[in-house]
This record gives sequence, C-alpha cells and structure tokens, in this order.
Amino acid sequence: MTALKLHHFPICPFSRKVRLVLAEKALDVTLEPHEPWRRDERLMALNPWGEVPVLEVENHVLTESLAICEFLEERFPEVRLGGGDIWERAEVRRLALHFDTKFAREVTDLIWRQKLIYRLKRSGTVNTAALRAGQDNIRNHLAFVGHLVRERNWLAGDHLSLADLAGAAHLSVLDYLGDVPWETDAEAKEWYARIKSRPTFRALLGDRIPQQAAAPHYADLDF
Repeated sequence: MTALKLHHFPICPFSRKVRLVLAEKALDVTLEPHEPWRRDERLMALNPWGEVPVLEVENHVLTESLAICEFLEERFPEVRLGGGDIWERAEVRRLALHFDTKFAREVTDLIWRQKLIYRLKRSGTVNTAALRAGQDNIRNHLAFVGHLVRERNWLAGDHLSLADLAGAAHLSVLDYLGDVPWETDAEAKEWYARIKSRPTFRALLGDRIPQQAAAPHYADLDF
C-alpha cells in the first residue's frame, strides 16, 4: 500500500479539498498539522514557500492543491472525481478553479483571512471594509451554486466531483466561522447538506482549533 502523508492546516480550504479527495478515494493518509505562518523547519524543507497542503508520497513531495488532486486522480483511478467524458472533465476543472481563484479572491480571503488568519498570526489589522465586501460577495456565489444544482444533480453534472469538493472545502471554513448566509439560497444549502452528511466529511466536522471556536451549527447535519 502506498504511504501517504499530508501536511495541512485543519481550517484551510485547500488542505480540506485534498483531504476530501483522499477520503472519497478511501486512501489511508497520515495527517501532520502545521501553522504555516510559523515557518516550521520541517514544512520549509518540503516546500520552500512554507505553504500547505504538501503531500509526501513514494519518496516524492507534491505541493499546490490542484496538482495534488490531479495526481491522486491519476494514481488512484478506482474512484473518479475528475469527470467522465471530456466535456464533464472540462466543467469539473472550470468549477474547481472557480472556487480556488474567484471565490477565494472575492470571499474566502476577505473573510477567512481577515477573521481567522490575522488573529492566529497576531499580525496585521482586520480590514473591516474587506470583511464586509466578502460578506456581500458570498451571496452572489451562493446564488451561483444554487443555479447549478437546480440544473444538475451535482455542481458539474450527475456525479459528485472535485468541483463539489472544492466548493464545499471553501464554504466549510467560512461555515466554521459562522459566515455563510445559508438562508439566502435553499438549493445551495441543500447541496451543502448532502456533502456535509457524507461519511467522508466527518473528519472535517470534528476539526477544532483552540484559538477560534466553531459556529454552534457547524457540525449539525441539520444545520
């Protein structure tokens, strides 16, 4: 059996995306948590940028969550998360990148980074204007998710894919903070509830960090 070790930060959307892929593929992995801003020597030796996630596998070191997920898709193809035909694969990639770029820029970085990361680093000043912008932007993004699942079973088509896992990873860290206005889109909420109820999501719902309590509903499958 292939030995896998994932270096991660529990409340990191990119780390969570990789953890969900590993769980959906039923792969055993050793998790090693880090607080990347502390410039841990072990992490820096693996990734000079000092960022997570980092996957150690077969005497190789993989960085960047998209590259890690694509490696896992090719190396462990028994459970497919990248889509079926060429059109679905393109749609999966489009939506996964949407969450990791546009959603991250317009929502995650403006809320998660302001409310949590600066607090944990004990550096930087919370930009309240940026925080408000993220809280406004998330409503449009939830409407986009709702639009997709009104037309499809899952975000990219008939089957759960990396697109769903990327979206759920980002929303889960914001939900941990209590900053997802689920009441604004019932279809988006129902989609997230389906993912949240999967056995592969349980480890994420158990994550806690001492510096920040989870929102009261965070681990409640019925919200």
